[in-house]
Amino acid sequence: MSESLVSKGKARRDKILSALKQNGRITVQEVVDWFDCSEATARRDLDSLEKTEPIIRTIGGALYDGFNSAREVSFTERKNFSWIEKEAVAVKAASLIEEGDIIGLSGGTTTFLIAKALKARQGITVVTNAVNIAMELADNDSIQVVVTGGIMRNKSFELCGPLAEKMVEGLHIGKMFLGIDGITAAQGLSTYSELEAEIAKVLIRRSAETMAVFDHSKVGKTSLFTVAPLESITACITDAPLTGELADAMEREGIAVHVAEAAYRS
Repeated sequence: MSESLVSKGKARRDKILSALKQNGRITVQEVVDWFDCSEATARRDLDSLEKTEPIIRTIGGALYDGFNSAREVSFTERKNFSWIEKEAVAVKAASLIEEGDIIGLSGGTTTFLIAKALKARQGITVVTNAVNIAMELADNDSIQVVVTGGIMRNKSFELCGPLAEKMVEGLHIGKMFLGIDGITAAQGLSTYSELEAEIAKVLIRRSAETMAVFDHSKVGKTSLFTVAPLESITACITDAPLTGELADAMEREGIAVHVAEAAYRS
């Protein structure tokens, strides 16, 4: 690629970033119209900016997130946060799973650890839209793994989009274990990704029970995209007792709270 094309592309991306900072959001079509480029180029530019700048890619464009200190990080980076607490939550979640259960695992570090905790078990069917979770369970012949289709998000390894949603619509899940990025009494469950929020809604809808799994760092936080209100879950599993408005709301809605006591007391 010639130096002039590279510099032209960088100049266009700088202008897109400037427009995002000014307007807060931009659509793919606006990039096409404003900067005289193809739709494919517009999408590539937004994807490239997401890797280096504080922006969040959405289904039809991008949002500027430079004023929000809470940013989505990759699965590899998240492995460094509260790992011991997440392991305790995962062990507690695994204790609620019985032989013959059909369970669901969304993407995330805590749900990945649930998969690790299940590796020696048998007679369980696991439905997941996360490629890394499916691979973690692949060498256990006693666990049936059902993987959705869809487009993989590199940050979480989750398969999302219409193809994933269509497949999940035909399934019946018993116990759904849902990873989240934030939970509050007022805003309910939330996540950084619009695509992940949409597939999560379908997984909840197709499940008899939904259990939110999260460590204490997610409590009181609200991420950009709403997944569901509190009343949509039947239980939550966390590493420390809940307090304040969130604890009151859980009790009011009859949501069971399972605390991984070992992590809390250590």
